[in-house]
Formats: sequence, C-alpha cells, structure tokens
Amino acid sequence: MREEAERRARAADSTPAAAATDVVSFELPGDDFVPSSAPAVAPSALPLDLRPSAATGQRRTDSTPHPVPEARVRGRRRAVRSPRPVVSERRAARAAELLEVDDSAQPARHARPRRLTRRLIVVAGLATGAALLLGSAAMTAMMLPSAPDAGADAGLSMTADPPEIQQLPVPDIEESPPAADICSLPDVTAAVQRGDDEAAIVAAGGGEAFRAAVVEGRAPCVDLSDSARIWTVMDKIRPASPIDYRPSALVLPDGVRNVEGGALRSDAASALASLVTAARNAGGGEIALESGFRSYQTQQETYGRHFAERGERADQVSARPGYSEHQLGLSADVVACAGACGSLDQLAATPQGQFVAEHSWEHGWIVRYADGATPVTGYLPEPWHLRYVGPELAKAYHEGGWTSLEEFFALPPAPDYLG
Repeated sequence: MREEAERRARAADSTPAAAATDVVSFELPGDDFVPSSAPAVAPSALPLDLRPSAATGQRRTDSTPHPVPEARVRGRRRAVRSPRPVVSERRAARAAELLEVDDSAQPARHARPRRLTRRLIVVAGLATGAALLLGSAAMTAMMLPSAPDAGADAGLSMTADPPEIQQLPVPDIEESPPAADICSLPDVTAAVQRGDDEAAIVAAGGGEAFRAAVVEGRAPCVDLSDSARIWTVMDKIRPASPIDYRPSALVLPDGVRNVEGGALRSDAASALASLVTAARNAGGGEIALESGFRSYQTQQETYGRHFAERGERADQVSARPGYSEHQLGLSADVVACAGACGSLDQLAATPQGQFVAEHSWEHGWIVRYADGATPVTGYLPEPWHLRYVGPELAKAYHEGGWTSLEEFFALPPAPDYLG
C-alpha cells in the first residue's frame, strides 16, 4: 500500500501546475449529491489525488484511474481537498493512508447489534452451564467411596453403595425405681401406726406394689405373722401370735343370715354384708354365714371332734388350736340358702357357690383353700372357706391368678405341722 501511495504521489508531481488550484468535490455514499461544474464521472474512475472536494463540488481530471473510497462519517458529507501537485512523497503517503477505508471497520454507534453477538452470548452461557454440571458430577464422584476393583477394563463408576449409617444412640430411659423401703413413705407409716391396713396398701401403690415390696424385702414395717393385720398368714407352720390371740371389736354382719351366731372383725363383717347383698341383687340367691370367729378354746373343741372322727386325717380338714384362721376374725364359712340353708359341702354346686368363686374378690375376699393347692396349704379344697384380705390385695391376688397366700407372698409351703 505504501508503494502504491508513493507511485501516486510521483504521478501527482507530473501533473500541470494549472490544475493545482482545481478542487474536486463528491458526496459520500448515501447522500444525494450532484457535482455542479464537472462532468458526470464515476468516483471509482478518479485518481486518488483528484478526489472530489466537499467545499466546491468540482473535480480535477487526471488520466490515472483510482478507486474512490465509499464511507460515511456520522451521516455528514466529507470534503477532501486535492493535494497540490508539488508535495513531498511522505505527505502523499500520509494522505493516502488517511483516505483509505477499512471494510472491517465497526458499524456506527447507532447501528443494531448483529445477531451473531447474541448467539455467541447464548453459546457461552450453555458452555458455562455444561462446565458447572460436569464439575459437580466430578466432585460427587470424588466424594463417593471407591468401588472394588472390577478389572482393568472397568471405568470410573459414578454409583456406589450408600455408606452404612450407624444407628443413632437411643437414650437410656429408666423408670424411677420404687422407694427402696415403702415404710419410708409417710403415708404408709402413718396408716400402719393407726392400724388402717387398707390405707397403708393404697399408699404403697396398690396391692401388687405392696406384695412386691414384701417379697423383695422392702417392707420392714410389714409383719406377715402379726395376727392383727389383714395381710397376716396363718397355716400349719405359722400360728397366731400370741397363740391364744383374740381380735377386738367383733361384730355380727349386718343383713346376713347367721347360722351359728358367728361374729367377724368389723371390716370383714362389712365386706361380707357387701358380698351377700351383691349376690342377692344379681339373682344369685342367698348366702349365709355358717361360722365366723372361733376362739382358741372353741377351736380346741372343734379340732377334738374332727380328730375323734378321722384321727390324724383330721389335720386335712381342721386346724389345730392356735393355727386356725377363724381365730383371726377374718375368715368366714358360708353356705347357700333357699329358704333352708344347705351344708358346706353343697355350696360349690349352687349358684351362690359360683357367685362366690367369681366375685368374692371384688369385695375383698379370696377362697383360701383352693382346688389344687393342697400341697402348699395342707388342706383339702374348701370352696366355702373365705378369707378377708381387703379390696387391694384381693384384686392383686385375683389378677395374678394366685391360689394360696403362701405363694402370693413367696412363703414356703406348709403341708404339715412341724411337730
């Protein structure tokens, strides 16, 4: 390009001096410009040094053809004054450089951005998203545990067995243990001191809690040999204390037919009246008291009679003096009555006997000598012999399926007398 500019400059130096003052004028592409004094010659046919001038609208003529640059500068016309014929080659080259137009020039500022730019932005966004996804997948693969080697051809695996999750620790929640000593409970101690046995059992947590405390040795204030308590146990190896014990406040059960005029402790008498009333109201018939309290002396006579009839077998049906529950005032032998009253042996086959077996515990009574318990109690079954232990202990006895007080309180069996 520089060589071409120098050639044109030398050609301009050979042009006649008279043409030095001529001015060539032309209009940039897009303008409606017509020269006023020069003949219509295509701009592409003019030489570089004879370009049109925007000031005069005239052209210089020259025999050397040269393309005319087509350019628009901010929408206005541009006038280029032809250089004088006598100029230096350096100035001519500089003029040629200034007049050349670069086809790759950027568009004017007001031109609309090309769609290619938007496409490039979209492509760049997609490429960025793909790179993020690939990077996330690579990071996940690095965090997963290595899979066992499956061979030389095995590729990188993106799947792996989930890590074994250790079981979360379970808090060790323990129930508060019961009081080590139920007798340390103020209510229990107060009830025992005033002789309210049922209240003491309730304060200890009920019949089952009281039983458990006695069995486990957590009830030092509870004496199973105390003949004045409803929880006392009398059998062939556990006599009354004292041997001729006699309870106080013996009464006749209210509203109960009394065959022999027997009496009971006041609490036992009320409980028997409740049982008899419930049986009557349920249509079970009438229940009468055959025998209640027996003193030490009375039991001597009773046992003597049985011994005279049975000899040593009398111990299976009658207790020796001082070993009979009747001496406590807490035992009752009952019979069924339908106008006249039947015998003790007839009770089990009557509706009254069935009611006693099924519902006596609801009123604080248990059948003391049950069928199948002879090896423990030492007595043949006596479905008529009831023992009062109070509502709480009777409930625990019934719900636990017990058949003897010895087993209920974890005491040794007493099939025979010791001496």
